[in-house]
Amino acid sequence: MSDTDTRQSLADLGELTNTAAAPAAAAAAPVAEAPVAPAAPAAPLREREVDAQGRSYATGRRKDAVARVWVKPGTGKITINGRDQEIYFARPTLRLVINQPFGIAEREGQYDVIATVKGGGLSGQAGAVKHGISQALTKQEPALRSIVKKAGFLTRDSRAVERKKYGRAKARRSFQFSKR
Repeated sequence: MSDTDTRQSLADLGELTNTAAAPAAAAAAPVAEAPVAPAAPAAPLREREVDAQGRSYATGRRKDAVARVWVKPGTGKITINGRDQEIYFARPTLRLVINQPFGIAEREGQYDVIATVKGGGLSGQAGAVKHGISQALTKQEPALRSIVKKAGFLTRDSRAVERKKYGRAKARRSFQFSKR
């Protein structure tokens, strides 16, 4: 077996093609190299979507809850269904959930949020508002999209309650077995 038959890596393959192409390139006429264009700065792929009042709108969903969310530059005030976030989401964990997109993007206190939420319970509504804020924030600042997407906030959490089946007490629970 010759040395060329025992090539094992891509680097060896690159050397093999370079040595085979060298005599053919020497025989060809010299060609001027094309100038290399400088790399363009990484511009956001999407356009900024803002209305006449400077707000960006998005819809967030979680379980049975649907949130309509408007985000605009401001002082960090969050209003849900006409009430302040401390009143509407009394549990601190729910307030923590809806503030996650601002924390991950390092934009705490820079945007005002106005949201209307319908359906579901408080936990689902908080998740829907979080999803809506994330979507609206990326429309306001398209450069934040990669950061928010990497955190998983742009994906709708599709988990929902499994439906009840016939012949069963709940979705999977059977009725109590009676031996007699």
